[in-house]
Amino acid sequence: MKTALTIAGSDSSGGAGIQADLKTFSALGVFGMSVITAITAQNTCGVTAIREMDTDIIKAQIHAVYDDIEVNAVKIGMLSSSAIIKEVAAGIEAYTIPKVVLDTVMISKSGSYLLQKNAVQTLITDLIPKAFVVTPNLHEATALVGFEVVDQPTMQKAAKVIKDMGAECVVIKGGHLEGDACDLLYDGKTMEFFPNKRIQTIHTHGTGCTFSSAIAAGLAKGMDVYNAVAEAKKYVTMAIQHGFPLGKGVGPTNHFFALYEKAGIL
Repeated sequence: MKTALTIAGSDSSGGAGIQADLKTFSALGVFGMSVITAITAQNTCGVTAIREMDTDIIKAQIHAVYDDIEVNAVKIGMLSSSAIIKEVAAGIEAYTIPKVVLDTVMISKSGSYLLQKNAVQTLITDLIPKAFVVTPNLHEATALVGFEVVDQPTMQKAAKVIKDMGAECVVIKGGHLEGDACDLLYDGKTMEFFPNKRIQTIHTHGTGCTFSSAIAAGLAKGMDVYNAVAEAKKYVTMAIQHGFPLGKGVGPTNHFFALYEKAGIL
């Protein structure tokens, strides 16, 4: 079985972060492992507290996995500070990791800052050049490139700027676009759009984490980047379509919709 490692924060409500990543890996037939960078107290209504892990334990987790187990792909999510970004970047460099999917997590759906504002430049200089795929949403792309990313033309412009930062490929997630949810893949040569009719639901907690993890799972299984993104798009679309109400706010996507359908639960 192929393996994938998620380096990200924990979501106590189970809909995003490490929990969403591991569910996605399992649903797509990849064995998941984790390095926890932060613990968040959050639920469907928002984030109420964040506690960063110290860099020593982050480093120890990375080494514990890599010293024992072959890792076929890595998904990186919430890295809340410059110190943590630098520690993760050092770990990637130490083990020459080839298939890194960097999800530039900055702000939660409820508006909580998950990346310190002064750490954005560290992300750009220390981690983006080590990534095989970078997957910002429109708000994150705007923060990275310094101009508003609001439609397909500005997505294309931003993808080129982020590619020039050193990433091998860029996927700009279009979930916040007006109208259809259209994602963009740029590999330095070709711009490829992945359009999809918008699903009318509020239950979308964890979609960004899930999509990026699904890309990592595809890469872990040996797919090229186009097919990994295409399959991830299909998976997250179905997970959103089967999202469900949980708690009092924004419910999660359904990572195991296919399994539940076979079991007659859906």
